[in-house]
Amino acid sequence: MSNAIVVTDADFEATVEKADGLTVVDFWATWCGPCRMIAPILDQLSVEYAGKVKVTKLDVDSNQKTSMKFNVRSIPTLLFFKDGKLIDQVVGAVPKAALAEKFDKHLA
Repeated sequence: MSNAIVVTDADFEATVEKADGLTVVDFWATWCGPCRMIAPILDQLSVEYAGKVKVTKLDVDSNQKTSMKFNVRSIPTLLFFKDGKLIDQVVGAVPKAALAEKFDKHLA
């Protein structure tokens, strides 16, 4: 079960940059092993933080414009936006506890 929303270059601005509250964007690709490791963790967090945090996923192979705009050079990269402003990032596969800590930090 997941509440994660797939975003693209076409709807990134409306879904993320014009959103209220905390939005997390997972920049990933199908061929990326660490991306596949972190995906179930993000799915769990999207359910646990439903209504508090919007979790989104952007495939870097299909959406290069947005990846370049935010200088995403390695994946997985998680970008944290609050009220449409970029406030934090995590690069690489990290444990669930570390991500939950970031979610909590930016909700406070």
